[in-house]
Amino acid sequence: MSIPRLPSAALALALATAWPFGLSAALGQDSAPAQPGTVPHSDTTDNPAAPAPGASRSPAATLDRLFERLAAAKSPEEAKGIANLIQRRWARSGSDTADLLMARAQEAMRAKELDLAIELLDRVVSLEPDWAEGWNQRANALFLAGDSMRSMIDIGEALKREPRHYGAMMGLGTILRQQGDDKRALIAYRRAQEIYPQFEAIKDAVDSLKTEVDGRDA
Repeated sequence: MSIPRLPSAALALALATAWPFGLSAALGQDSAPAQPGTVPHSDTTDNPAAPAPGASRSPAATLDRLFERLAAAKSPEEAKGIANLIQRRWARSGSDTADLLMARAQEAMRAKELDLAIELLDRVVSLEPDWAEGWNQRANALFLAGDSMRSMIDIGEALKREPRHYGAMMGLGTILRQQGDDKRALIAYRRAQEIYPQFEAIKDAVDSLKTEVDGRDA
């Protein structure tokens, strides 16, 4: 069976040029982020860099600034601190119910109760369809359950809502590589690297493929 066209212009961008449990574990990332319910909701309490005078303090503007800092970070340690702030913002759904369902899904994932995790995440994406992390987490659960096709579709939905989600891009690269599509896997990894240049897992993924793929295309 051929893989269906993946939705969203954002995913097309990732293919033409990402965190959490399932795919992150395969990539050597931390096994789980903090539960969404524990994330503080103040942009000032967890972001030490104050915006310039007159700059917007909206969550979107704050996230934009964090991505600028992530791309410009000079060390893996500096970048990791910024990435943690980004992931804390991604973990906010804006709905207490969705956050609770997500926390329960994470518990189910840790207990390897994948059917339950997917059922809970089905409810999350139905309740908050614009929350990119809901789609990304379900993609991870589906990947662990062996359903790479549906996982890729959910990655597309996550990237449609957050085109800078380097974790989702890394997951996409992992699936493509498993399918033997090294060229498109490298494209996805390189796009993730543009967003998070200091992430060692991304560097390793690119290095493991670039000689073979670039040499093949030379």
